[in-house]
Amino acid sequence: MLVGGCDVGSATGKAVVMRDGEVISYEIIPSTTKPEVTARTVMDKAIEKAGLSSIADLQYIVGTGYGRLKVPFANENISEITCHARGAQWLLPTVRTVVDIGGQDCKVMSLGANGKVLEFVMNDRCAAGTGRFFEAMARVLDCGLQGLSELSLQSKNPATISSQCSVFAESEVVTLVNEGMDLTDIVAGLHASIASRLNSMVRKIGLVEDVALTGGCAKNDGLAKALEDKLGVTVKKLPLDPQIAGAIGAALIAAERVSKQTMKSPA
Repeated sequence: MLVGGCDVGSATGKAVVMRDGEVISYEIIPSTTKPEVTARTVMDKAIEKAGLSSIADLQYIVGTGYGRLKVPFANENISEITCHARGAQWLLPTVRTVVDIGGQDCKVMSLGANGKVLEFVMNDRCAAGTGRFFEAMARVLDCGLQGLSELSLQSKNPATISSQCSVFAESEVVTLVNEGMDLTDIVAGLHASIASRLNSMVRKIGLVEDVALTGGCAKNDGLAKALEDKLGVTVKKLPLDPQIAGAIGAALIAAERVSKQTMKSPA
């Protein structure tokens, strides 16, 4: 059985190809201004990596993410909340709380043992704590996204960043830089501020272990540590790239659809 999942987000496009319940290839690319172009490009790259000839080789494809309605080759589109939950649970069966930090929003999901979403909260009204926010901070501090993570882990005395708004937080960071504060402490303070916001979201639905991060920001070890400090529990690392959790969930749902179709087919 060959199926695909295509997650078109605000910042990146992700595609996964699965064969008989195993991920055989995946691809991540920056999003273009046209979701349908992002979807086609990333899916074609994943198919090529899998050694397949075309999208026609896939029996079913599920689209997800903000651009899911613009995935022209998808057989179906499913909410990214559902897909991230399924993908995270498949990667880590013990996960019960998923914190997904995307390009322009944050979501926290409470899961049942089967990966079903029991409850969720979402912040899509402010850029603070999203991928766009971290990109902006990396530019202001001239350290790159990887640098944010590395600097944060070196801090001995994290700064206090009081602003919850991304615009004011950036201004606060610039002020601290001009005052000569150590960059490691500034970055650690940023992560602690975002972790506080995420902690509040987690508490709204109830903290249940295991906890895992998905999305591109899940690769930020400094943020993961700050969140661990706020939650008081270990944040588990997923065994595959956390940025493709949504695409994996979409592919898993695609596989279920094929199985159901097969069962309904006459012998």
